[in-house]
Amino acid sequence: MAKKINDFIYYVGVLNPNSRISDVIVKTDFGTSYNSFLIKDKKIALVETCHSDFFEDYLENIKEICDLDSIDYIILNHTEPDHSGALKKIIKLASNAKIICSKAGAIYLKNILNQDLDFIIAQNDFELDLGKNKIKFISAPFLHWPDSMFSLLENKNFKALFSCDFLGCHFCEPGIFDFKIKFLSDYDLMLENYFKNIFGSFKKYVLLGLEKINGIDLDFIFTSHGPVLTKNNLLGSVIEKYKIWASEKKDTKNKYVAIFYCSAYGNTFELAKKIKTGILERNKNLDVKLFNIIEHDLNFLRNELNKSDAFLIGSPTINRDAVAPVWNLLTGIDAINNKNKNVAVFGSFGWSGEATDFIFNRLKDLKLKVFEDKLKINFVPSGKDLESAKTFGFEFAKSFV
Repeated sequence: MAKKINDFIYYVGVLNPNSRISDVIVKTDFGTSYNSFLIKDKKIALVETCHSDFFEDYLENIKEICDLDSIDYIILNHTEPDHSGALKKIIKLASNAKIICSKAGAIYLKNILNQDLDFIIAQNDFELDLGKNKIKFISAPFLHWPDSMFSLLENKNFKALFSCDFLGCHFCEPGIFDFKIKFLSDYDLMLENYFKNIFGSFKKYVLLGLEKINGIDLDFIFTSHGPVLTKNNLLGSVIEKYKIWASEKKDTKNKYVAIFYCSAYGNTFELAKKIKTGILERNKNLDVKLFNIIEHDLNFLRNELNKSDAFLIGSPTINRDAVAPVWNLLTGIDAINNKNKNVAVFGSFGWSGEATDFIFNRLKDLKLKVFEDKLKINFVPSGKDLESAKTFGFEFAKSFV
């Protein structure tokens, strides 16, 4: 069902309360929404589309407000399929509409749609006159794709920012607006989780994005996921939270070394403890923590990995491979900000020992600075093996301290 926001703006997006995962690894424990907005003026603009799975519901929402062939513009602030998925079907029905996107967005859309289209390229500060409303486009790359941009709608009575994924959240309640949220603590939890998973790798760009909207007296922020943010409710606090999270800096006094491991029979765990001893023998001021991967939430572990100054991965070899929890952890590596970070690999094995080699190569492929020695012990580590593990830890710490 479409919902009127004010005299010009209508919510025509789709709620998906049953969603539990987005982009393969991002949890959506409280569902999500695919937000789309219709601006009805002398000219009509549709901002974002939605996930292709919800096209029929989306189409009905639009039809409540206007005929498809009356839409003049379709604005894509970002081209990821949960934003552009319905576009291919929409443009067949809204045949008069011109697509507005960034230069990078036009390149991506040609490959997403598999067809050549004429686009209006919204350079930074490009303006679109709809009548009583004007839209100014603001380049916002890496928030969180290179194609991302903001659309700032200006009216004599209000200002609204269509911010795309920025300042958003995977959270779904039927009220649409922030002042109608029933479970605020759940929203706060998912807001932070969303930031960590979507924008944690792009903190520099988050601060740049905030700077671009600083000083604009906004009445609304229309994100692509989650509730509409309003001036007298959560709008200011969400901006402040993003600013705080993006400004967080590591404790530079003591470097943090995280040791992640799985251990089928306790042998890799024994190695992990001795490696920690060796690291601390090299430098007792290091903050060294052990994490049994299967005992912690993966999002928590990924955050610890990404904020560490150096880390180690330990795995037994089962069925000629590293175990699944290790691979699941490694899918969350922030390859951009972890480039050249010091890492090392270790593990115990029985019949064969491929796990350490596979992990080693994976980390190399991600452009991390992998300690050239790998610690690989057959079955139960002997006293000599444990001394080797301690030396391994000492030499690893020596390589970066």
